[in-house]
Amino acid sequence: MKNLFLFIFFCALVSCKAQTYPLRTYTEVPVNAYIQDTNNELLPYEGTWKGVWNGKTVFIYLKKIKKYFTHLENKPYYNDILIGKYKILDSNGTILFDSTNLADENVKINGARFLSIPNVRYLLNYIDTNLCNTSGNISINFTDTTKTKLNWKLIFDSNMITTDCQYYNTGIPEVLPKEIILTKQ
Repeated sequence: MKNLFLFIFFCALVSCKAQTYPLRTYTEVPVNAYIQDTNNELLPYEGTWKGVWNGKTVFIYLKKIKKYFTHLENKPYYNDILIGKYKILDSNGTILFDSTNLADENVKINGARFLSIPNVRYLLNYIDTNLCNTSGNISINFTDTTKTKLNWKLIFDSNMITTDCQYYNTGIPEVLPKEIILTKQ
């Protein structure tokens, strides 16, 4: 009986271990698997990043979290990702846009995955429901070996503005820069 218990315990332990995959897993994973940042690749991205864009000061706050995804039909899994919050100030220091008060599960910038072609960069998704569901992809990568300079590129999806959008006649305000070099604070 004791050996049977040890065998079951060992199988359960191996089964749990088999459910964890490295961050750069690009294949399908089983239900409830955990894609974990085992090599702390996201750690250098965490923190406060600052830059100047069109006379505005941009603060981007990146944080690593374990997040539950359900976007794959019948294949939910856990994944370590970066989330982003931001604060944009005008030249007088007045806050123009601020998402820092949002709960982590409601942020507008959610990490997706690492890409390595043509160079290593991390991809994030941007969706802003307050701006008529403006959306796009943000890629970030370091420009220096000390990992204190971050290249930020935002490519907007093609968004149709309908008549029910509050910005239909004025155009959607540009909240985030399309391209900027940010410095770690």
